[in-house]
Amino acid sequence: MSTPTLTPVYSYTKSNEAFARAVKVIPGGVPGHLGPSEGCFIPRSAYPLFSERAEGTRFWDVDGNEYIDYMCGYGPNVLGYGDADVAAAAQAQARKEDVVSLPSTTMIDLAELLVDTVASADWAFFAKNGGDTTTLAIMTARAATGRRRIVFIEGYYHGVAPWTQKLDYPGVLDTDVQGNIEVPWNDIEAMRRVFTEHRGEIAALIAQPYKHGNFFDNALPARGYWQAVRRLCDEHGVVLVVDDVRAGWRLDLAGSDHFYGFEADLICFCKAIANGYNMSALCGKDSLREAVSSITYTGSYWMSAVPFAAGIATIEKLKAIDAPALFRELGTTLTTGLTEVAASHGRTLVSSGEPALFYLRLADDESLMLHQRWIAECVQRGAFFSSHHNHFINAALTSADITRTLEIADEAFRAIEA
Repeated sequence: MSTPTLTPVYSYTKSNEAFARAVKVIPGGVPGHLGPSEGCFIPRSAYPLFSERAEGTRFWDVDGNEYIDYMCGYGPNVLGYGDADVAAAAQAQARKEDVVSLPSTTMIDLAELLVDTVASADWAFFAKNGGDTTTLAIMTARAATGRRRIVFIEGYYHGVAPWTQKLDYPGVLDTDVQGNIEVPWNDIEAMRRVFTEHRGEIAALIAQPYKHGNFFDNALPARGYWQAVRRLCDEHGVVLVVDDVRAGWRLDLAGSDHFYGFEADLICFCKAIANGYNMSALCGKDSLREAVSSITYTGSYWMSAVPFAAGIATIEKLKAIDAPALFRELGTTLTTGLTEVAASHGRTLVSSGEPALFYLRLADDESLMLHQRWIAECVQRGAFFSSHHNHFINAALTSADITRTLEIADEAFRAIEA
């Protein structure tokens, strides 16, 4: 006799009805990584498609189902949805001004805070998305060096601009990517060979602080790796760009380069910088100030004052609660608990990456089908994971949330064994 399921399995009637409306007027229904045609919501039938409200560490879909959210809006929710302090700062700024013909001095306040907080920052330049900042970083490196080629780490993701894509991707020209070179992660000798072979041609190396891509176990930097990369970039005059869009503000408030003991020339922030308010920042060294100043780069809403106020409130609160230490503690408790629950069912759950930004893989089936079935059972009971993407911890997460998540994980294992 099987053990009865304690949590009713969710259904998504209203989500599916909304999607049927959406596909009639929006290409793909839900475009991009949040839709069914891309991203890591696999199998599709296990996931809702539209949310209705969010608070703290939870959101509710249009069918009224409640989720403990480990995707955090794909990263921006760092303090909790609707954090009262951030909301108050944003509303106070909104009462004064937001998008005006001149920028608010709030922009300067935030730039000063970033320069005081981020170890490798002598200046800050604001935009809206992570891809805005990675693109500006590459343009800055090319402007500073007069070179074309860019070195990437294999399996890279740095946004969706043409230079970040591959030659066989729709809409991409050979001229967009012909200067791109890939090297394996954690392989300093391979990087040395590439730098030597293309001496005088490489403008920048761009990399995430650790390898936290999709569909594979995430990999931390080998001991001494980043310090060797720094020396190699200095030797060859290559601009070292750290894409801290995902990991930024979760590992170290001084930057993930600081966390791993080196200094980037340029560092890209987005996602968690303003707890969901739309803003990103490129920070850099004085040596690149003139180059970045020479570039024509702006947008209609880039100097919106409300997100600057939200960013200040977010960073100050992250400092006040020592958020990286909290995320490390919560992430370790959660991932340790999940692996123990798996072990109690005779399963091996691999948690990789940093605890604040962890990746899960059920290692008992190389096809990944078992992993997807288990994740699907978790989602349909209220623990919102992605099948093949790294996950995020936010400061609103409580011990009770983690306990409930472990209960759901246990039920999910029982469901796939039934």
